[in-house]
Amino acid sequence: MGDQDVEFPVEVQVALQRAEQAGFRHSCGPEVGRLLMVLAGAVPLFGRVLEIGAGAGVGTAWLATGLERRLDVEAITVEVDAELAALGRSGTWPARVKLVEADILDVLANLGQFDLVFADAAGGKWHGLARTVQALRPGGILIVDDMQPREGSDESDGHPNRAVRNTLYDHRDLITAEFDLGSGVILATRKR
Repeated sequence: MGDQDVEFPVEVQVALQRAEQAGFRHSCGPEVGRLLMVLAGAVPLFGRVLEIGAGAGVGTAWLATGLERRLDVEAITVEVDAELAALGRSGTWPARVKLVEADILDVLANLGQFDLVFADAAGGKWHGLARTVQALRPGGILIVDDMQPREGSDESDGHPNRAVRNTLYDHRDLITAEFDLGSGVILATRKR
């Protein structure tokens, strides 16, 4: 039984429709979405979740689904693009989900620390990765999406994905693994 045989949660279906209607084609895939849902379900009591790059809200929907009806968890999703932020705000989100329209590099220092961070935008991943890692609580998990080279691209030493990969694997405070899932995912856990 593959992912295509399992129905998507309603919130995800709505977000996918919203993305399609807007012509937004950069949402996380279902494999990564289901991973987000599972990891969100494991966020500790009174935990915090951060999504960097809300897009049309598909990743947000997967995270919110994993959190279910938990009122103890705060989820913040940050989007720099005003049109995408408006698109994300058009969704119906639980009160615990807060969408912030801003450049993550401008606001990250003021957001505090998180138990789960989904880095799905250039800011916070290709730029300012060290600040994203600092935003992880001990035991917190970082998910970095889109780590497979795109068709026809050259992931040479100067490619930003290579720098992200090297930073995460070489970081003394992280335990890191890469998975051939969706568009390529790196998971890192901050050591306790």
